[in-house]
Amino acid sequence: MAAARPPLSLKGRALALLAQREHSVAELRRKLLRHAQAAARAAAREGPADASARARARSDAAEEATSEPVDPAAAREAAVAQIDALIDWLRAHRYLSEERFVESRVHARAGRYGNLRIRQELAQHGVPLPAELAQSLKDSELARATEVWRRKFGTAASDAGERARQMRFLAQRGFSQETIARVMRQARG
Repeated sequence: MAAARPPLSLKGRALALLAQREHSVAELRRKLLRHAQAAARAAAREGPADASARARARSDAAEEATSEPVDPAAAREAAVAQIDALIDWLRAHRYLSEERFVESRVHARAGRYGNLRIRQELAQHGVPLPAELAQSLKDSELARATEVWRRKFGTAASDAGERARQMRFLAQRGFSQETIARVMRQARG
C-alpha cells in the first residue's frame, strides 16, 4: 500500500497553481485563502498534536505554524497575513507577475472577444489594461470582430431579425457598437 503524501504547503500550492497558468494577485489570494481556511478547519478537528505532527512532515515546516489558532477570526487573520507574505515573496522572485497575467489573458481572449469584454475580465481580476496593449487591441478590433463573425455566420443576414441576432452575438462578445456596425456593413458588401 502506498504511503499517503502530506498535503501541499501554501507555497507549494501557490507554485503548483502558477505552474499551470498565470494568475492575478486577487485570484491567487482567493484560492490560497480557501486552501488555508480548509487546512485550519481540518487542524481544528484533528487537534493540536495531530496538526503539529502533520506540519513537521511537510518539507517546508519552518514556514508553517505548528499550532493553528482555534478562533476563526484569528485563524483568518493569520492566514491572510501568511498569504500576503507569500505573495510578496512570489512577486520578489518573479513567480507572480501581473504584466505576464495581462499579456497571457489578452493573448488567450483577443481572438474571440472584443475590447469591452477583455477590459471587463481584467477589471474583475483587479488588473488594469496597459495603454499600449489597449491601443493594440483597439487597432485590431475590426479585424478580430470580422473573423469572429465569419467563423460563426459566414454570410450576410437575409432579414432584419437575422441581422439583429448577428449584432447581438458580436455585442455579447464585447465588441463596440461602432465595430459591429462596420462588420455588418462589410458583410452586406
